[in-house]
Amino acid sequence: MSYAGDLTPQDAWAKLEQGAILVDVRTEAEWAHIGIPDTKATDNDPLFIQWNFAGGIPNPDFVEELRQQAPEDTSVELIFLCRSGQRSISAAIAATQAGYTAYNVLEGFEGEPDRYGERTVNGWKNRGLPTNLGTI
Repeated sequence: MSYAGDLTPQDAWAKLEQGAILVDVRTEAEWAHIGIPDTKATDNDPLFIQWNFAGGIPNPDFVEELRQQAPEDTSVELIFLCRSGQRSISAAIAATQAGYTAYNVLEGFEGEPDRYGERTVNGWKNRGLPTNLGTI
């Protein structure tokens, strides 16, 4: 594995309570229309850095934006979150290559689609972890 590992949403929350920082790599549209994780109870605000822009266009400045927003202390663990846990793997790999300790959240923010295509099966939101609707 080329990053620190995968975490369930609940395990990710436990790490956030211990001082890790969440990095949401979804698109601005996803943040605005689906919601965002609420980490106020952990005293660590999440970082919002798009891995891809709308239409799947890669963000060429992802690592630079991460360096600008993440703590200078690269020993602080970063936990990457996307919609389903796939884009966040790539982001965690890139962060690891940049010198960070990076984890991926399995299931992502919305989780897997059910048999009707609705994302109601699992994920951060469906497991009851704190969320906010609206903008960042």
